[in-house]
Amino acid sequence: MELILASNNEKKLKELRNILTEMGHTVLSQREAGLDFAAEETGDTFLENARIKARAVVDATGRAAIADDSGIMVEALGGAPGVHSAYYGGEACKTDADRVRYMLSKMAGEDNRRAYFVSTIVCMFPDGTSIEAEGRLEGELLRAPRGEGGFGYDPIFFVPEIGLSFAEMEPERKNRLSHRGRALQAFREKWESRGDL
Repeated sequence: MELILASNNEKKLKELRNILTEMGHTVLSQREAGLDFAAEETGDTFLENARIKARAVVDATGRAAIADDSGIMVEALGGAPGVHSAYYGGEACKTDADRVRYMLSKMAGEDNRRAYFVSTIVCMFPDGTSIEAEGRLEGELLRAPRGEGGFGYDPIFFVPEIGLSFAEMEPERKNRLSHRGRALQAFREKWESRGDL
């Protein structure tokens, strides 16, 4: 099936496309589908925001859409930045590197480095039905970035059982292990159990 990803984030598109292609789906970005907008993410949860993004694309195209809303939750910061991960630090933080520096400054001197990534996937169909799934991966925040791969907070998110940051992992390994990979695996199982797609 052809799905429109409710995003123009090239790195997210590549990651989702790699995983969904293995499931036999074709994934287009919003731009490739002729859409030039970004839905306003006004939800209080990852699920609400994923639904908002998917619904906006379905309403605009009448075609199936898939949306991911994800972020990092840091225990010492009371769960922040959470749904605000992509905008953490406000106007002063315009790039991933800016947000990583800001996060490290907020965590300076903090011994509790526990954090986890969450990914919520919503695939919405023109008939109003949807498939929703969530994945989560526990880890720790490093005190300095490591690795050149990935995006977002990947250089400072360390997975103890692997001994690497997300940014140090080969993409295939990260895709299998990550919160998004876990969400998509749960999504795959729900998709296959529907039987009518």
